Amino acid sequence: MKILLLGSGGRECAIARKIRKSPRCEELYIAPGNGGTCSYGSNVPLSPLDFPAVLDFVLAKDIEMVVVGNEDPLVAGIRDFFAENAPKVLVVGPGKDGAALEGSKDFAKRFMARHNIPTARYQSFTKDDIDKAYTFLETLTPPYVLKADGLAAGKGVLIIDNLDEAKKSLREMLDGMFGASSATVVIEEFLSGIECSVFVLTDGNGGYRILPEAKDYKRIGEGDTGLNTGGMGAISPVPFATPEFMAKVEERIIKPTIEGLKAEGIDYRGFIFLGLINVKGEPMVIEYNVRMGDPETEVVMPRLASDLIDLLEGAARGDLAEIPAEADPRAAATVMVVSGGYPGSYPKGLPITGNLYPQGTILYHAGTKLTPNGTLLTSGGRVIAATSFGKDLPEALARSYRAVEGIEYDGKYYRRDIGQDVLS
Repeated sequence: MKILLLGSGGRECAIARKIRKSPRCEELYIAPGNGGTCSYGSNVPLSPLDFPAVLDFVLAKDIEMVVVGNEDPLVAGIRDFFAENAPKVLVVGPGKDGAALEGSKDFAKRFMARHNIPTARYQSFTKDDIDKAYTFLETLTPPYVLKADGLAAGKGVLIIDNLDEAKKSLREMLDGMFGASSATVVIEEFLSGIECSVFVLTDGNGGYRILPEAKDYKRIGEGDTGLNTGGMGAISPVPFATPEFMAKVEERIIKPTIEGLKAEGIDYRGFIFLGLINVKGEPMVIEYNVRMGDPETEVVMPRLASDLIDLLEGAARGDLAEIPAEADPRAAATVMVVSGGYPGSYPKGLPITGNLYPQGTILYHAGTKLTPNGTLLTSGGRVIAATSFGKDLPEALARSYRAVEGIEYDGKYYRRDIGQDVLS
């Protein structure tokens, strides 16, 4: 099968590697890709948001399936574009209506309310009703959770301990802190517990498969301190995601989500990311995403023992219920190395050297680029994710840490406490 994968991060590098391992992969193109994805296919200098150019490339190369890695093209309606202009091309990812689960937090919260899916108490506000928003904040117990309604590159959520600070930040959000994305702000009750990510692939006909779960680490500093990032590491499996806990997730969250989408006439074919929190043994939804998470994909894809092309094709065709999804029982751990200064400003174009092919560890490139003469350079905040298997989590972590210690570039930084919270 000839496949085009859209995206350029660590998530896409992990998906590309998994697709390439399938005997069914005839040709793989990644647009635009990064300095590591070219090991698994051909990088193509296309913007995933330039739908006509993507379509022209797909038709020119006789591509049979388009896999959408990140959320922006989905929210912008790439599947709808292909349905209208090239309906025979399979597209993995929801249409614009389904992508609203991530594109609008207000829509997602209303969807959960309609289908009795457990989530935090909330209300949504615009600039016109800021006084009502202040009143609602006063009914909550700190900390206060403020979320930009639209996409904000993973940085549109503020958690604030002080009421006056929360009101000030709310006003700044409504005044354009995150551009049009925070024209509406969702204010939520804070939930106390431990988080995990569950991934579901679904086919629009009620069929779905649950992939290995993961836990990621968003804060830049050890002990979960400092600013939020796109993710500093991940582990899988998650110790507290027991069969009993996952049975609750399936019955109370996954099934109502799949059934709710179908009941609302949303033909959803692709990944659903469930950002969950375990509140005293009870799962609740923090957020939906409409694609795989990053860096969770970097631990989930290695643990997926089934052929990824079979699963993706089943989702896109609508017959996923016939295709099994099996998991490798070993533990996997990912440690992300990032640029100095991230998630604030940071330099780009720094040479990357050291051991870039460590034995027993996969290096997934995220923010890298390869020059024409073969020099590998940094090109983003999150640079490389090191993923290793182990008989247990401590062994997997030890191998990944040995690998990141061997990567060299100016300003390299990584957290040294990934996974320690669940181990303790």
